[in-house]
Amino acid sequence: MEVLLLTDILGIGKKNDLIVVKSGFALNHLLPSRKALVVTPNVRKRYAEQIKQRALEREQERQLQSSLSIALGGKVIHLTGKVSKTGKLYAAISPAAISEAIKKEHATEIPESSVKISAPIKTLGKHSVQLTVGAQVITMDVEVVKEGETAK
Repeated sequence: MEVLLLTDILGIGKKNDLIVVKSGFALNHLLPSRKALVVTPNVRKRYAEQIKQRALEREQERQLQSSLSIALGGKVIHLTGKVSKTGKLYAAISPAAISEAIKKEHATEIPESSVKISAPIKTLGKHSVQLTVGAQVITMDVEVVKEGETAK
């Protein structure tokens, strides 16, 4: 069933998006809670301007995401951590720490949910992480050094 969203719904879409959802979801959740309208010719006419505006916003978001992926591709993030006598970190590097480091070093906001680590980072050295920006996946290097030292 095609519906027009009247509010932002996390994981589904933003206000004024035309989306296709299963009939049960629309009939049992979206329509009774007045979060969406069934798309009819009348609704299309009434909300035509808002629908066009949202389409333009989506295109701008795509362009921003592609420029962001080009800007971040192949970059290195530097992090420091406390190290034990055996050379292992006391605490693993988290996606939140990587997101914060990207914000500091490259002045770019990446949500921590977009940072994917294949294995916990618990040692010094270079490690690869994947960032999901829109539909693109970018691979970045994370260099972890001992606290008090600088990256080479």
